[in-house]
Amino acid sequence: MHTQPPALLLAAGRGERMRPLTDHMPKPLLSVQGRPLLEWHLRALAQAGVDRVVINTAWLGEQIEARFSSGFGLQGAQDQREQLSILYSHEGRDFGRALETGGGIARALPRLGPLFWLAAGDVFAPDFRFEAEAARRFRQGDALAHLWLVENPAHNARGDFGLSDQGLALNLPADDARPRYTYSTIALLRAELFAAPWCDIPAGNPEGLAAPLAPLLRRAMDAGRVTAELYRGRWTDVGTPERLAALNAHAAG
Repeated sequence: MHTQPPALLLAAGRGERMRPLTDHMPKPLLSVQGRPLLEWHLRALAQAGVDRVVINTAWLGEQIEARFSSGFGLQGAQDQREQLSILYSHEGRDFGRALETGGGIARALPRLGPLFWLAAGDVFAPDFRFEAEAARRFRQGDALAHLWLVENPAHNARGDFGLSDQGLALNLPADDARPRYTYSTIALLRAELFAAPWCDIPAGNPEGLAAPLAPLLRRAMDAGRVTAELYRGRWTDVGTPERLAALNAHAAG
């Protein structure tokens, strides 16, 4: 079995659109089909042989650490490959706010190393597999990022990025008629993406600079350094109470 890189799960957001559900609970702890949303990713990562996860937190982040503590194991797991150690990057405690996706990743990098999985803690993708073979292929190539894209949901009908026949993610101009797809928030990334010339945040983000991820990806796309593929399994950005209720009603049915 190929050695799996660590993973970063993004769990720092305020979840404004989920209010009032997120007034007293962080969105990644909301229950989806009987489990906290974040736990679906943790289970998939453990099953895939990932042994170390970093979770970034801000809003009510102490609840996330209280829920998962320093480790996660599959029930009945007899194999160390099914045991996750969990570290935290506490943006709220350190800076009083979330650092956005790019700033949060830059802050967590010292705990991750040169290559890592990324997923957002508020996305439900129960069919996704963090496959060691995908990580092996990524490690052997020179791409700075590999993205999983999905068909556009109603709330993002325009999409985010194009996809070439050669498997390159494309930063399409506004007037380009080629199809765009939505970035699922699941990716493999190299730490190199968060250094010059792609990113100007100092190593480890000691000042807590807030920055989005998309501009870094677009710069790397323009240089032909981002690959992508379509993911056709179940996927929901659990961004509103209505989407959460629909997922839970579907499970109940």
